Amino acid sequence: MSTTIVRELSDEPRHGLVATREQRAILLFLERVIFGGLLGLLILIAVPYGTVEPWSEALFECLVLLLAMLWLIQGLFAVQWLPRQMRLFYPMFALIGFALFQSVTLWQTEVAGEKVWYSISADAFETRRFVLKVGSLIVAGILLARYTTSRRRLSALVHLIIIVAAASALFGIVRQSVQHGPGFLLPFLKPGSGYAQFTNRNHFAFLMEMAMGLVTGLMIVRSRRRERVPLYGAILLALWTALVLCNSRGGILSMIVQLICGVLLLSITPRQIASSGTKSERGVLKFLHSIAVRVALLVALLIVVIVGVFWIGGDPLATSLENVSLEIHATDQTGLYERTRRRDIWRATWLMFKAHPLAGAGFAGYWAEIPQYHEASGVLTPQQAHNDYLEILASGGAIGAVLLVWFGITLVKQARKALQSRDPFYNAVCLGTIIGIVGVSVHSIFDFGLHITINALIFVALLAILSLEAINTKHLNTVGR
Repeated sequence: MSTTIVRELSDEPRHGLVATREQRAILLFLERVIFGGLLGLLILIAVPYGTVEPWSEALFECLVLLLAMLWLIQGLFAVQWLPRQMRLFYPMFALIGFALFQSVTLWQTEVAGEKVWYSISADAFETRRFVLKVGSLIVAGILLARYTTSRRRLSALVHLIIIVAAASALFGIVRQSVQHGPGFLLPFLKPGSGYAQFTNRNHFAFLMEMAMGLVTGLMIVRSRRRERVPLYGAILLALWTALVLCNSRGGILSMIVQLICGVLLLSITPRQIASSGTKSERGVLKFLHSIAVRVALLVALLIVVIVGVFWIGGDPLATSLENVSLEIHATDQTGLYERTRRRDIWRATWLMFKAHPLAGAGFAGYWAEIPQYHEASGVLTPQQAHNDYLEILASGGAIGAVLLVWFGITLVKQARKALQSRDPFYNAVCLGTIIGIVGVSVHSIFDFGLHITINALIFVALLAILSLEAINTKHLNTVGR
């Protein structure tokens, strides 16, 4: 039985309720249902293209609402609603409130005899949809932070994320090898388009980056179950291979940055973990933590990874890398004057921010406002900025930038505190979580993978894992059920 619930129910309930054996059993059942439902969500929404269609997004939001209702019922009797640490979610709450304000009708006027309502957002309806989706993700993250109350549950969450990513990687490799016509288990999958179950290869790369971070973290810190290390190595190899084969330039760059980050984080592994083995093991770890060894290891790994990338990626990857110069070339090469290169989209997005410097043009209203600043034929209109930081600036203005900086500072502080954990397993998971977040942060400079529901959900799951730092480590050392 979960020690958290037992401890809470052993105290005098603030609502005057008496916790009988039957009531404790019911509360424990609800807790298991909620946590199991959250794990089920990770599997379910990964399947339909990562959940991008309106029906699948609506299904995700409804399921989160159902779990939230069970959370309210369970919290009413268990006398605990929220996780002990929520500082990472406060900037998100502020973002929700700001987006709601953007969608409010502020004034109206008449145009050609018709009443027209105006708000800050260029598309108030889409901004409200943004609030609903992000709100659902926040609730899911809070529930994960609230109900991951034992090492067993933390292990289940981490390994399920890895399994979902590994299954996607294997599916992508098989699909790339044998698909010759439209439809491959899912009807909208076309040969040469997207990767695995994703219709965009860059969105697939985001999933690989987060999972590779977790696997790397579990391999970096010495574990009592050393027999799992070869298994983790095989999974990491599959994830890395799929990431290279998906031909995502941003994904490959992010992977290299993750490698550097992993080597650097290895040098700040807590001493209590480094000293947990035998005398010979401590000596080896001390040698590995020396500056010369770390530099040599980093250089060797970079050489191996880069050579492996070109060996696995082959001609398609080389051609893709050659096209980078076209993305930033000063002249347009298209006869239709489409200007769909990142350089042109980023320039138009910056002009959009300059036109709305304080409150932006509204979250999820980017597509409606950008045509005014995108000097092109109009055949193709950007739907995203292909740079999440720039899109936040254009959609939220200076206020959005402040919220982003607030979140970044809070994330860094929380990550530093989480790395000070005395629990070896939790420390390993935190290392992997940070590596995964670093990869996503770098890749978000070039793409918009966090707009995809499965990637966003796994990202908030990583935030929930870092939030467990505030929970007494005894809870994580307890074998929960």
